[in-house]
Amino acid sequence: MRDTKESRLLLVLLIAIAFALITVDIRGGEDSPVDGARQAAASVFGPIENGVSSAVDPIGNAVSAVRESGDRHDRLAELERENAALKAELGSDDRDRSRLKQLDKLLGVAGKGQYGIKGAQVIAIGAAQGFSWTITIDVGAGDGIERDMTVINGDGLVGRVTTVGPSTSTVLLASDPDFTVGTRMEGSDELGFASGQGDRPLRVELLNGKAEVKKGDRLVTFGSQADKPFVPGVPVGVVSRVDPSGGDLTRTLYVTPYVSFSKLDVVGVVVQAPEKDPRDTVLPEKPKPTPTPTVTVTVTPSAPADDQYQPEQ
Repeated sequence: MRDTKESRLLLVLLIAIAFALITVDIRGGEDSPVDGARQAAASVFGPIENGVSSAVDPIGNAVSAVRESGDRHDRLAELERENAALKAELGSDDRDRSRLKQLDKLLGVAGKGQYGIKGAQVIAIGAAQGFSWTITIDVGAGDGIERDMTVINGDGLVGRVTTVGPSTSTVLLASDPDFTVGTRMEGSDELGFASGQGDRPLRVELLNGKAEVKKGDRLVTFGSQADKPFVPGVPVGVVSRVDPSGGDLTRTLYVTPYVSFSKLDVVGVVVQAPEKDPRDTVLPEKPKPTPTPTVTVTVTPSAPADDQYQPEQ
């Protein structure tokens, strides 16, 4: 159609008629005079719309699926990040709870022994193969730490300070082969010297070759002159094996230490020794034996059978 004055007038007229029909249809509702025409148009164009919809919907669905997949991927990634953050937070909470538990045990030991301690955290560990068994802690000269101070944790003897820096210190562990500490047996007071053997039990040489010792006996530190490098009364370990006495001047024991040297985290450096020897008071309570339940069975004698019962004559 050419763009003329008549064509423009016809277009305006058609638009006016269309608006008039829409108005009549709306006002008529279900009784609209154009309802029949609308239904006829629907019957003609409906199958075509369905065919077009069938052809177009898979594409639309695919696009929608890709879009939703992207949204789900983004959300999944977000959830994974949130989950990782929660796990990290939970791990941090678990670690904090573990440290609080260790600190509580450490303070308990320090309280029983009346040790003045400086709390510290293990920040590095030395190689155990071919080198000394050592750890590095995050306190040093600036915190009042000096060489040859005793190091403990909530379980017992950890080691002694060997090197002191401005803010860190090196501790030689009791498991090191070059480590030696004077010990005293619980109860009998038998004296000896414990030496480290790496990841094996401590080796203890008792000064009395005829000392009566058995598996399960416990040892504490004897203490050093001027309380350096060891304060008295720190739990060392439990006797796991006793070599047979062969008439030697000394007797050899093997002691499982209380401290797990591969799991050190919170420790304490004894900066003030106790006024008096705590003796055995710092040792943990011995486990109480579990009572063996006893069962009492009561047997009631049965009545004699009728055929065996003979009445008195």
